Amino acid sequence: MNKRANPVLHRDDPDKAPLHGHVKVTREDWLNVARDALVNDGVGEVKVLTLGERLGVSRSSFYWYFKSRKHLLEALLDDWEQRNTQLIITNTELPALNITEAACNFFRCFVDPSQFDQGLDFAVREWSRRETSVRLRIDAADTARIAAVVRMFQRHGYSDYESDTRARIIYFMQLGYHALEVRESMKTRMGRLEGYLLGFTGVAPDPEALKTFIDFAQSIDSHG
Repeated sequence: MNKRANPVLHRDDPDKAPLHGHVKVTREDWLNVARDALVNDGVGEVKVLTLGERLGVSRSSFYWYFKSRKHLLEALLDDWEQRNTQLIITNTELPALNITEAACNFFRCFVDPSQFDQGLDFAVREWSRRETSVRLRIDAADTARIAAVVRMFQRHGYSDYESDTRARIIYFMQLGYHALEVRESMKTRMGRLEGYLLGFTGVAPDPEALKTFIDFAQSIDSHG
């Protein structure tokens, strides 16, 4: 069970420009509260009236930004792809001196909760069980993510076959790790990292890249 998030509204975010005139909420606010409902309650509870009540505005505000509920749901899927799928692709393409650093760049998505949105990913997967069109979006996203990890291995000298196999191992392991809701301290998790990387890459991890990532993970954990 996911703890209900408290989405920050545009008007409550000090980093956003203030709202003017009669505008009470923004398109971003509608997306934020819709994403929260999707993650915590499922797609069936992403309803215009319910979201409007949570935002404290009438339905007319919704239709200023979206043509229909269907349009909002499409926007949610686009948001999910940008937040999660594009993030993974971007991280696999970061400059890396060796495969250890490249794999750690991939793992940064999942160690830092401000990056990959685990709850959103599995909410969309649950949604896809009921709608074929969403299932197709999930399949396309997984294909794109795995292809990005394949290219990451290829850039570091692995054959096409080995890159494909290792990419699937590391990707499916990472998603399974979240799906099982593994509970362990960051210290315990990082204590296994060297062995994980050896298993994923087939080579002894680069000590400097290993240390850099562990320092990153521990800094995230200390602020969590």
